[in-house]
Amino acid sequence: MTDNTVTITDNRNGAHADFDILDPVVGNSCIDVRQLTSKLGLFTYDPGFQATASCRSDITYIDGDEGILRYRGYPIEQLAEHSNYLETSYLLMYGELPSAEQYQTFKTSIKNHTIVHESLMQFINGFHNDAHPMAMMVGVVGALSAFYHDSLDINDPKHRDQCAHRLLAKLPTIAALCFRHAMGQPPVYPSNELGYIENLLNMMFSFPSAEYHVSPIAARALELIFILHADHEQNASTSTVRLSSSSGANPYACIAAGITSLWGPAHGGANEAVIRMLEEINDPGEIQNYVSRAKDKDDNYRLMGFGHRIYKNHDPRATIIRKAANDLLDELETINQPLFEIAKQLERIALEDDYFVERNLYPNVDFYSGIILKALDIPLNLFTVVFAMARTAGWISQWSEMIVDQEQRIGRPRQIYTGIENRNYVDISNRGM
Repeated sequence: MTDNTVTITDNRNGAHADFDILDPVVGNSCIDVRQLTSKLGLFTYDPGFQATASCRSDITYIDGDEGILRYRGYPIEQLAEHSNYLETSYLLMYGELPSAEQYQTFKTSIKNHTIVHESLMQFINGFHNDAHPMAMMVGVVGALSAFYHDSLDINDPKHRDQCAHRLLAKLPTIAALCFRHAMGQPPVYPSNELGYIENLLNMMFSFPSAEYHVSPIAARALELIFILHADHEQNASTSTVRLSSSSGANPYACIAAGITSLWGPAHGGANEAVIRMLEEINDPGEIQNYVSRAKDKDDNYRLMGFGHRIYKNHDPRATIIRKAANDLLDELETINQPLFEIAKQLERIALEDDYFVERNLYPNVDFYSGIILKALDIPLNLFTVVFAMARTAGWISQWSEMIVDQEQRIGRPRQIYTGIENRNYVDISNRGM
């Protein structure tokens, strides 16, 4: 055995074998168990893959204990302060911050791909007007391969770039079209005169009958949401994109699969749950009752938007977005509305009350992003669509990385079989009740 291996022994029969330890640049080391079956005849069992690294990746690093999130080595705090979503997307996709010329070329390419095929708009109009926007997004994004099948060779770098740029450019247009369709409003075409976030807001909220001005504070708050949600390592939706991609499926289908996974309330619905909680409390005078319920170990009620599964001490994204949320509420003069007053009081309690402080139940990014989206008059059922648009840059980056990874194989998890071992077929005439 060398210093960089571990010995696994089967105590039932004494069989043992050495396995390499793989060391990351930073983070937990991993046991390479790819030869576990051939050496010892065993599989590993890890429901939810809580202790399993499914890939090597250069894209995102998270340290939940220390509250660290980095894209390509850059702290999220620096990107949030100095960058924008398109530049951050370029960083995630290509591994480096762009030069001025590279950024201009990239931005121009994205703007040139924002328009969708007119027939795709007819497809959107085929949905019932009360269809959930995420259902529409899954269908429409999956259908993109039927409209843009000129560049689906995933082994061709130029085709991969073409697909990546189209996805990044068209997701906001598709989201806005779905929103307008649900509202019974006419579509608004993208404008190359506007920035990425400003264009989205314009497509969602402007009308031909009146001039629409995008608030810089509103745009900045939404841009921060996009930057902070652009990627988050191997979460459920990202892993879904990678697993779908491992079969060689086209990127539009893979991103649609990611959207489907994100749609689950345990993944992408947290900020929506925050607003539903605030609406349930309804009256600032009722806050203490709900806080008491949350503290009661015999009551299964819990406050939404506090603490985080990964970030044990603090969510670095929440620290960044908190000021943007407060600035937006101040500008919109909505702070005296009951819902936002409830949010402010809950925030104060979580930051000062010993019960919350001792358990690290701090306001997380979902708490503040939910408030921002609500303040922007974005409907609750569109919250996860916003999340999907933001995460597209990460999904694309993870997809691209996997395609060129020589170690990757088609995903094929194993199982522990717990059914009946073996039995013989009985003719239907001889079967009892």
